[in-house]
Amino acid sequence: MPIIIGDGAYRYEVIENWGRLPLGWRYGEVAAVGVDSKDNVYVFTRSEHPMIVFDREGNFLRSWGEGLFKRAHGIHVAPDDTLWCTDDGDHTVRQMTTEGKMLLEIGIPGRPAPYMSGDPFHRCTHTALSPQGDLYVADGYGNARVHKYDPSGKLLFSWGEPGTDPGEFNIVHNICCDEDGWVYVADRENHRIQVFNGKGQFETQWHNMHRPCGLCMTRGKNALICIGEAGPSMTVNVNSPGIGPSVSLWTLKGERITRVGNATRTAPSQFTSPHGIAMDSRGDIYVGEVARTAMKNKGSPIPDDQDIRCLQKLVKLA
Repeated sequence: MPIIIGDGAYRYEVIENWGRLPLGWRYGEVAAVGVDSKDNVYVFTRSEHPMIVFDREGNFLRSWGEGLFKRAHGIHVAPDDTLWCTDDGDHTVRQMTTEGKMLLEIGIPGRPAPYMSGDPFHRCTHTALSPQGDLYVADGYGNARVHKYDPSGKLLFSWGEPGTDPGEFNIVHNICCDEDGWVYVADRENHRIQVFNGKGQFETQWHNMHRPCGLCMTRGKNALICIGEAGPSMTVNVNSPGIGPSVSLWTLKGERITRVGNATRTAPSQFTSPHGIAMDSRGDIYVGEVARTAMKNKGSPIPDDQDIRCLQKLVKLA
């Protein structure tokens, strides 16, 4: 029987293990997902085939990035369909074509900035583009900063430092930008989204979420933000009700519309660790998971030879 989650205008059929891989291929883990203007889906994996491309029906199209990326983390698809790929393993951001040609590289592969120095990059995590084409980089695991670059890759300014106050971060995990130029930052371990203007000035923050990891935004004045909430990370709260993992939809006013998955623990789990989120033109949601890392952090590692669920599609129902 189909798995249906959500309610009202936001009901979805869950397609588990979406995307048909070539024989013998494995995802490893899916760190990020992106969708281009043709609804082709780019799956950024921690495997020997870093970027795997499907059509919206899940048919394999091509792969690229072999030998280039060390540890996939974030992907942002620009309006011109170029892909901004963030590799936290070698501390770089690369602009790529849909066929895998590198156009721009920011950062020095394998050479991180000093830990918590504020200088770019130390395990950067994700990127977003402003309406003017400026680039924001979330940085990340070894920094507590957001960096703003011009379209040529010149650093304009940075903001943020470790902490819990407004404008401070505890793992800057993801980032997106609306059509008015406001910047939305998934401040993961502070369990919030922080909102800034284009100058890096704090505007507001949203709570009532648990460890926001994945982040994507629809276009237009009535845009929605989709958030992948990773849920518990410790053995002592792994079975606690009400804190995920889950996928939620929010308005730009910070109002949560719906939350799907096992956030209330009233149904079988739908997610393990929603790390990467993307939406296509029809409102379907693609969820990439890093279940192997999540289970290891919880003290229950998955054997390397065991297949894990890495990619799901939530098909929006009429």
